[in-house]
Amino acid sequence: MLVDDFLTDSAQRMSDKVALVCDGAKLTYREIDELANKIANALIDAGVEKGDRVAVFLDNSVETVISVFGILKAGAVFLVTNRTTKADKLKFILNNCRAKGIISDRNAASPLSSIASDTPHLHFLVLKDGCPKDVRFDSKHCFSLSEFLDGSSSTPPPRKCISIDLASIIYTSGSTGYPKGVTLTHLNMVTAATSITQYLENIPSDIILNVLPLSFDYGLYQMLMAFKIGGRLVLEKSFTYPYKVINLMLQERVTGFPGVPTIFSILLQLEDIKKIDFKDLRYITNTGAALPVDHIRRIRDTFPKATLYSMYGLTECKRVSYLPPEELDRRPASVGKGMPNEEVFLVDDSGQRITTSDTVGELVVRGANVMVGYWENPEETAKCLKPGLYPWEKVLYTGDLFKMDEDGFLYFVGRKDDIIKSRGEKVSPKEVENVLHALSGVLHAAVIGVPDEVLGQAVKAFIVLKNGASLTEKAVLAHCRANLEDFMVPKYVEFRDQLEQTSSGKIKKTNLK
Repeated sequence: MLVDDFLTDSAQRMSDKVALVCDGAKLTYREIDELANKIANALIDAGVEKGDRVAVFLDNSVETVISVFGILKAGAVFLVTNRTTKADKLKFILNNCRAKGIISDRNAASPLSSIASDTPHLHFLVLKDGCPKDVRFDSKHCFSLSEFLDGSSSTPPPRKCISIDLASIIYTSGSTGYPKGVTLTHLNMVTAATSITQYLENIPSDIILNVLPLSFDYGLYQMLMAFKIGGRLVLEKSFTYPYKVINLMLQERVTGFPGVPTIFSILLQLEDIKKIDFKDLRYITNTGAALPVDHIRRIRDTFPKATLYSMYGLTECKRVSYLPPEELDRRPASVGKGMPNEEVFLVDDSGQRITTSDTVGELVVRGANVMVGYWENPEETAKCLKPGLYPWEKVLYTGDLFKMDEDGFLYFVGRKDDIIKSRGEKVSPKEVENVLHALSGVLHAAVIGVPDEVLGQAVKAFIVLKNGASLTEKAVLAHCRANLEDFMVPKYVEFRDQLEQTSSGKIKKTNLK
């Protein structure tokens, strides 16, 4: 099975069923399938071949959904890039994977124009709402979406891929400050989606509300899983307006609601939330960071008819574990056991399996959901993909430290490296530090993650100013917001007279807090 079969099979079985609700529009499986076919054929006509990479640089929208499936149907590889990504980082991503095309919107025309001459592999741009006449894209072709699809057939193109072909690249922060491309085959993604829908007991009548960005794998898989089971996806751009989301949840009779601790914290602060009867809500899921025990209790009080699933995962294998809901009272701090069709275990510093309970070790994941590596980055790949049980097998060393109790339940302890996990996203301290050092007046900058009940970890920046320089926290944050994705912007900024350094001249972070 291929990832695009999720759409194709559901369109064959239930063509007239509403599959997607977004921005007031309601599209059936047949309509989405035909639009995806048109995009696929247009991409092929534009020169996209099997295995080529095509980027999607859009907020959550109908166009994002049909683009992802259209790229897959063309036999190509999709990457959904966070719409708040700045031009320099976008340029790195496009060049790193040598993307042949990008699908975006008119508001992205200016940043795309600024990097057009430095992205030699990029052949064409598709802007859903048209190409501005006063903006130039070097020698690249620019189409409006309607122009791009004009005359394109809605007949499915010939099938090109098999399950071990690449389906997606998801870029995630790396310790060097440059994002790494997590490469996932059709088999990886189908395996993960199958396991998750199995333990969530998803059925075709499920209606899943997704407010998470489709550039975030947790959000992306809500779309994939909804289409796999033949359910309905209610897609929102964000959780910026909680009451709008709540009204939509009630109006569409939502049965499944995935969230992260930040979202649940906002919900629980609403004064009248307990007065609302979420009678259709069957389940709630959380990942990204463990929910505080008090939040678990309050969520269950607020949504008494919904089953709460506490989970843990990382982009390199999508999902690792889930806590069976019946265990929530006994083990509220646990993220559960490995999901179906997967094995997890802990190893010590020498790589030997840990067999005693409550001993800290690195979590290792074994299964067909494990990525095939980081895109053209053998050094980083070798650090986390290591020989497994069989000669041909690689298992994933997650870099996360856990304890496992006598019954096999996992408890998160911390990270081995300095990558910060905030709001479920990975934040590279080096990337934030580079941005801070570009700010006039900054002599030294150090970034760490600090415990946060809502975010899991919050980003904290320490800054030493040059002699005579003057900067305010407000100015630092404004600079960061202009140059970083929203989830990378520090929550805290602390000015110091000096930062302790090692003998090699590196800033010593061990005593920072």
